[in-house]
Amino acid sequence: MHPKYRPDIDGLRAIAVGSVLAYHAFPSLLPGGFIGVDIFFVISGFLITTILLQSLAAGDFSYGDFYARRIRRIFPALVLVLLVTLAFGWYVLLPGEFSQLGKQTTGGAAFFANLVFLGEAGYFDATAETKPLLHLWSLGIEEQFYIFWPLMLGLAWRKRWPMLRVVLAVAVISFLVNVLTVQPHRAAAFYSPLSRAWELMAGGLLAAMRLQAAASGAAESRPWTKHLQSIVGVGLLVLGLVMTRSTKAFPGWWALLPVLGAVSCIAAGPNGVLNKYLLSNRVMVWIGLISYPLYLWHWPLLSYARIVTGGEPPLNLRIALVVASVVLAWATYRFLERFVKLHLSQAMLRGLAGGGAALALAGVLVFLGAPQPRHDSPALQAVADATREDNYYDGFEESALGGQFVYRAGSGKRNVLLIGDSHVEQYAPRALELVRTQPDKARTVYFATKGSCPPVPGLFSSLDTGCDERRAAVLDLALKPEVDSVVLGACWSCYFTGAGPTVNFFVDGSKAVHPFLGGDGVDLSLKSLGEVLKRLSAKKTVYLVLGNPVGMDFDPLGQIQGSRLGKMTAASGQPGAPMPEDQARFNERLKQVALANGARVIEPFASLCADGRCLRSMPDDGSPAYKDIGHLRPRYARSFATYIDPALLDDSPAGK
Repeated sequence: MHPKYRPDIDGLRAIAVGSVLAYHAFPSLLPGGFIGVDIFFVISGFLITTILLQSLAAGDFSYGDFYARRIRRIFPALVLVLLVTLAFGWYVLLPGEFSQLGKQTTGGAAFFANLVFLGEAGYFDATAETKPLLHLWSLGIEEQFYIFWPLMLGLAWRKRWPMLRVVLAVAVISFLVNVLTVQPHRAAAFYSPLSRAWELMAGGLLAAMRLQAAASGAAESRPWTKHLQSIVGVGLLVLGLVMTRSTKAFPGWWALLPVLGAVSCIAAGPNGVLNKYLLSNRVMVWIGLISYPLYLWHWPLLSYARIVTGGEPPLNLRIALVVASVVLAWATYRFLERFVKLHLSQAMLRGLAGGGAALALAGVLVFLGAPQPRHDSPALQAVADATREDNYYDGFEESALGGQFVYRAGSGKRNVLLIGDSHVEQYAPRALELVRTQPDKARTVYFATKGSCPPVPGLFSSLDTGCDERRAAVLDLALKPEVDSVVLGACWSCYFTGAGPTVNFFVDGSKAVHPFLGGDGVDLSLKSLGEVLKRLSAKKTVYLVLGNPVGMDFDPLGQIQGSRLGKMTAASGQPGAPMPEDQARFNERLKQVALANGARVIEPFASLCADGRCLRSMPDDGSPAYKDIGHLRPRYARSFATYIDPALLDDSPAGK
């Protein structure tokens, strides 16, 4: 059984998909547009729960029929988009990129894309904009809901459990998981079905309440109540679009805005004032009807445009791609989805399911390297290999020190604790190499790093809202007697030069915010760093690692010449890049802070740069020395980052 068609729900879908599309194509225009996905979750929860409860009440529910309808609804457009995305990826992607697309294709076809992207959500993960199937994470959560929810509702129905309480219990538990994990485990809270189920359950709760009211013969709400619900619902959605930002702890409490807004709109019914005159508008309904294929098509087009152009596509191209997305969505709906709906048979169902399974298998083969993409050569492969090197802690033992999670290697008589962001993490391969080659001299090393989290109390980056707790804990750990010496470092230029000052700020003891631009945030941050160094150096040997050169000149993709749409070649042994003078000057400022507060200084620029030029290729084979625009690749750090050795060896001249 299916609920009566409501055009206003298609209008709500139009708001959802339009918000997501605007956010992806024109992020500055609608920075909160990503909440459209949360609106989709509520709609799905409402409709699916309504279908399930009505069917269970009528005694005609069949798991086979339910999943057959899901296949008919989801697979036609999905199989087409996955096939086109994979084929175009073979044409334009590099070997490493194509391999990753294979893994993402399998995740998308088998409905666990959210778990794939959760596994890739480390600091060194490729930027979201260059993952052509990233948007399928939400489809994975919905499909996992479609698997779990019918089974649970069927069990509750047979056991005669109160449905409203069952739905409410699931919603409350999931919401608690969401708010408790969003700060310490932000990626997990975003991608996990456990922390997202409450959004679908919000719609399910509304469905259960409406059906219970109908069964008890409760009177319909007065018209003014429906109008109020409609106005409040749309108002909450607008508020969410205006106030929510990707830099906030999302979903968390912020997701209540789109979720409650969508619930209120659906509860208002088709006669609520804005539902009737706005959401049921012909244009809104038409967009809602093509919303699913529009969601599927728009992101691969925008993502490939960024990959091909090597950055943010021009405005006119993004506008053209939005139009193309709408045209492709309409064609998919008109000629594919409607055809399947009108001519559905068991053979077609098996064909759709088989197509999804075949794409999942194809993705596995691509991930394993068969076939290679069109742009395949040893030089291109070398570049791809550099960009894919990201497991800096390979070979380390996961351990605990003073109650804090750390990565550990070696068994030296003395130990050293390394604290900072990913620019300290990048030296882990060198530490492991010293443990392997000089076990009698190497110290036991403990790495307590966190991406985008500099070891400067009060300094905050909008990239990571959960930094402060970890930072405070590891700096306290550094003072404990089980630690002999301490190394602090960070991507200092990321925070203090270039674009850094636009996104970073300092928060003092009274919680007052001091911006870097137009404020005294930089000076206060350096003062805070000096206080940390002074406090530590009073009891320990302390090293401050200055920044290594960063910038687009060091991007390994810069070795590639030609066009992704045409022919591509890669040169090895690239000449050095110009030394970034602003970074060198700031390093001198950091050096003075360190020396004034009893710390020893490690200067990467002294080894990586000479005569105004900085290294960007491996000394042995000419392949890239960096994995991206700022991080030295593990292979370079392992063999050539010897400037960090004084902090890691007991008998080095500068050691203690």
